Amino acid sequence: MTEFSELSERVGKRLLRQHKLVATAESCTGGWLAKCLTDTAGSSGWFERGFVTYSNAAKQELLGVTGATLEAHGAVSEPTVLAMAQGALAHSRAQVAVAISGIAGPGGAVAGKPVGTVCFAWCEAGGRSRVETRRLAGDRNGVRAQSVRHALDGLLDLLRDG
Repeated sequence: MTEFSELSERVGKRLLRQHKLVATAESCTGGWLAKCLTDTAGSSGWFERGFVTYSNAAKQELLGVTGATLEAHGAVSEPTVLAMAQGALAHSRAQVAVAISGIAGPGGAVAGKPVGTVCFAWCEAGGRSRVETRRLAGDRNGVRAQSVRHALDGLLDLLRDG
């Protein structure tokens, strides 16, 4: 069993125990997190849906991220990723959501946001939320893999207290 499948299985068990569904909102990981979760047998009992919103237009149309948020903070920012997670909750039946937006490289860096900058948000419906920005090292695939792992770890943390 791989590290991702072990983490996903633990997430699923916690979601089932708490009678919760999860939704994902992904940009730089392109659906990798949703794939890891749905690779787990029985995930239909706790995975509600995933949004892959690579473009700003998709973030706006599918998740309700405002143009003002994107204009003021950019796609790779804590306000945007929080809006993505909140939008995943608003546009699903899930009680828990996780969102990821970042610069996996090799290009795309902007002032103050080098390659490897990834923002995360975890939210509960009507409850807690947490946002975090990480600077991850490695090539494109490495940054994306580390992002998925961190998102899974964050889900476990959120569900630990739930």
